[in-house]
Amino acid sequence: MRQLFTTSHLLMALCLMIFPFSVSAQKASLVRVDEVRTESMNQTVPVIGRLVARQTGSVSARIAGPVEEVLIEVGDSVTTGQIIARLNSATLRADRDLAASEVSASNSRLSTFQARLVLAGQELKRFEKLRKSAAFNKSKYEDSVQNSAIAKAEVSQARADINTAKAKLRRAEINLAYTEIKAPYNAVVLTKETEAGSYVQTGDSVARLLSRDSLEIEVEVPARRLKAIKAGMEFSLKLEDGTPLMATIRAILPTENPLTRTRPVRLSAKLPNPETLADNQSITLLVPAGPIRDVATVHKDAIIQSANGPMVFLNADGRAQPRPIQLGQQIGERIEVIYGLQVGDQVVTRGNERLFPGMPLQINGQDAEKVIPDKKSEDGEELDKTKNEGAS
Repeated sequence: MRQLFTTSHLLMALCLMIFPFSVSAQKASLVRVDEVRTESMNQTVPVIGRLVARQTGSVSARIAGPVEEVLIEVGDSVTTGQIIARLNSATLRADRDLAASEVSASNSRLSTFQARLVLAGQELKRFEKLRKSAAFNKSKYEDSVQNSAIAKAEVSQARADINTAKAKLRRAEINLAYTEIKAPYNAVVLTKETEAGSYVQTGDSVARLLSRDSLEIEVEVPARRLKAIKAGMEFSLKLEDGTPLMATIRAILPTENPLTRTRPVRLSAKLPNPETLADNQSITLLVPAGPIRDVATVHKDAIIQSANGPMVFLNADGRAQPRPIQLGQQIGERIEVIYGLQVGDQVVTRGNERLFPGMPLQINGQDAEKVIPDKKSEDGEELDKTKNEGAS
């Protein structure tokens, strides 16, 4: 490439030597110029990803029992707490009533034992008053002490029985509540896995749900690109229909595919119209290919494709000077210049198609436009005839 540059410079110099007089006799060409300037470049590569749901799976029966009715169909939208199926609850209602009666019976026994405790306490007090009299009977007194202790133990046992009965009642009420199988989150029904009349065991699936509200993005990023990204960074992406979005990296998962040498990266984004999105829907993410760097850039209108490659015309002290260049990546309307130009160089962006080496330039001239009432091109390359005659 550098040999090509040297050859091109020699050809230009030869042209200037051969046509010095013709150049000086040429009319000035009205042109526009633009400076070579520095731009920040962040090169990206497209990576294909997909939408995944964080909340999806089976809703299972928490108790065993016959299915009485299923209240959903595939494709239905359900909300948190909505009943999707019911189990037959006749047996469980009977169990709850039995547990409630046991609580009542335990309360009655407690009342009885508390009365016995009061009676034993009264008898013990009477014996204690007779302790210093001749009527005091030591053996009866000792029996009274034991009766009081037994009564206290019976009261404690009755209270424990009440707690046990209440626990059984709560369990019976929980099992009865479990006969109504409810949606745990807002979701769409993917499959219905049981019907009325079936018998389900504890843990059997009743339906599969997927939450559209929990959709996030997963992309397989090449391991060699991971050094340019980290959690919290924002990226631009596009849905399959071309909708642009901004997403933030939530996590880089510590697992690698040994075949593709990629790692899954999860991103969160505010997705538009979630009702139109789907699990595993394709999405394109623009991942940085490397760190941001500053490069010299030239406007795309300044570039001319010649037989020897791209070139531009410089403004060299008011005259056109051709310069071959090597180009890199495009940044909007500007293109990276690898070598051939320096920051601050003025390059011709309009009127450069008709230029040749050494041709005089009239740059962005308002005065030239005033004296060129009849131009043959947008760039005002033809000067006013009257001015030309006066100059001659």
